[in-house]
Amino acid sequence: MSKLGSILLEDSPGKRVLLLGNEAVARGVFEAGIGVVTTYPGTPASEIGDSVSLVAREAGIYMEYSVNEKVAVETAAGAAISGVRALSAMKHVGVNVAADALMTLAYVGVRAGYVIVTADDPNCYSSQNEQDNRYYALLSSLPMLEPSNSQEAKDMVVHGIEISEMLELPCLLRTTTRVSHTRNPVTLGKLQKARVKGEFERNPRRFVMVPANARIQHKILLEKVKKAKEISEKSIYNQILREGKEIGIITSGVSYNYVIEAVDALNLEAGILKLGMSHPLPEMKISDFLKKYQKIVVVEELEPYLELHVRAFAKDHAPETEIYGRMNTDLFPKFGEFSTRLVVEALAKITKKKVPVEFEEIDKKFAETSKLLLPRPPVLCPGCPHRASFYVIKRATGGKAVHPTDIGCYALGIQPPLKIGDVLICMGASAGTACGISKVIEEPVVAVVGDSTFFHAAIPALVNAVYNKHRIVLVVLDNLTTAMTGHQPHPGTGLTGLGVSGKRVLVEDIARGCGVEYVGVVDPFKVKEAIDVLKKALMHDGPAVVVFRSPCALLVTAEKRRKGEKIVSARVVAEKCTDCLACVKLLGCPALVVEDGRVVINDALCVGCMLCASVCPYDAIKLEVE
Repeated sequence: MSKLGSILLEDSPGKRVLLLGNEAVARGVFEAGIGVVTTYPGTPASEIGDSVSLVAREAGIYMEYSVNEKVAVETAAGAAISGVRALSAMKHVGVNVAADALMTLAYVGVRAGYVIVTADDPNCYSSQNEQDNRYYALLSSLPMLEPSNSQEAKDMVVHGIEISEMLELPCLLRTTTRVSHTRNPVTLGKLQKARVKGEFERNPRRFVMVPANARIQHKILLEKVKKAKEISEKSIYNQILREGKEIGIITSGVSYNYVIEAVDALNLEAGILKLGMSHPLPEMKISDFLKKYQKIVVVEELEPYLELHVRAFAKDHAPETEIYGRMNTDLFPKFGEFSTRLVVEALAKITKKKVPVEFEEIDKKFAETSKLLLPRPPVLCPGCPHRASFYVIKRATGGKAVHPTDIGCYALGIQPPLKIGDVLICMGASAGTACGISKVIEEPVVAVVGDSTFFHAAIPALVNAVYNKHRIVLVVLDNLTTAMTGHQPHPGTGLTGLGVSGKRVLVEDIARGCGVEYVGVVDPFKVKEAIDVLKKALMHDGPAVVVFRSPCALLVTAEKRRKGEKIVSARVVAEKCTDCLACVKLLGCPALVVEDGRVVINDALCVGCMLCASVCPYDAIKLEVE
């Protein structure tokens, strides 16, 4: 068992260990006695499911990588309705996918505790937007907890289960990237044995949401919200952590860490109210805090969620108190991550204190140092089959097609020289947008989607294309894994989250089952054959699907290392090479390097895929021989 796996199952209350926020959430699963865990991998939440998957069988609980977040919530909700504690983990945009189930699940409720983790991504480090999911708590009327570090991330899983069972509602747990991916000391609690078998007690009036029942359940939900407010007022996570004279600060989540550092740096006598249960908010606790200060600063990333509520409470309870945030000032941005510097400078302006650190000097030194560093744009890995697929697409279309793309490693295809990717919205949208584009333009439309994303969200759009006779080509880049988020399994791999074999679902079988008449499957490294298959798809009068299947290069190299096999790289035959740079200009592989005008291959990066050899007009690239 791995070191992390040992920590997750170690029953040593009081022991201190270092854990990522996501690993701490996974540990919380076992301290809370959760029997069912579901997820769809998405950064910054991926390590939660991955960590649980490591030890799920040994712990005797059920874990699955669901086909998407909606199914993950429905699966876990089914368990919780049947009396087994559950947890689902997803990134913030995953909640959009799950929202249809989530909104009505709030009416239905649960019988055993159920925690839904939403990992928000301020600054869009690995996401297409930076939405603030605190508004999902407001929209759904569900309770929400927000940890500020790994310790709270673990403890709030347990507390979230308790709140969930008190209210018979799912409880949202909102992390952000810095909490998810920061390693902190965590004191372990006692493990609880999970109940893994439940019992379904029929109650159609509660669980069957036809309108007549839904109207009743909505009223019941509103009563539960009142109870949740009482819990929030007494919550140990809604606390005044410092008293002060100069100013009052209200904050939550990761922003609390910046506040503490900023207050100490400025030597401020500030009162700090930290809110760990951010929905429903403790109105009386906040109002009492407001009455103590002439000036209140609300420090929170992204949307002014707290500030809106604080201002509403102030109007009724402390109308003379000045509220500072982002709504009436430019002190705090409404986008991106916060930092200690940002909070120091904002508090300094409000309190008219001198900023104690010469940040501008630091900026200058950093800028000077940065000049010495070469830019390192994100690129596809050496040997990535997607590079071969994109080269084939460009050759087959002559560069004249429109290419809706999707969420995955292959989104990097927008980089030169490949430049494949013209519109990207969300999971599965490549197929859907392709349908609309194909109806209003004359050029070919070749949409790109990954294997995991195909199963996640592209199938309905493919059915739509068949039904409405949209002339599109959907290219499925099947690298046999969910590569971008850490090589998690999906239905096309035939492996489950428990590490056991499941039924392998093939993309081409799904496509044919949807009614697609032309379905081609080919290895993109067989360039000539792949071009021919794609050209036939382009000629087809109706929707066509081409599956480019070749394993992720990282999987291939990892398997070779496991077996002790040598990774053979390519080499340039100097006497044949004319320095035309065709391989570099056409492929952009990081292993191809130009030194003094000549192409060389970095054997530390090259994995010997030989795509470069297939594009070399002078047959100047060969596999290295011992």
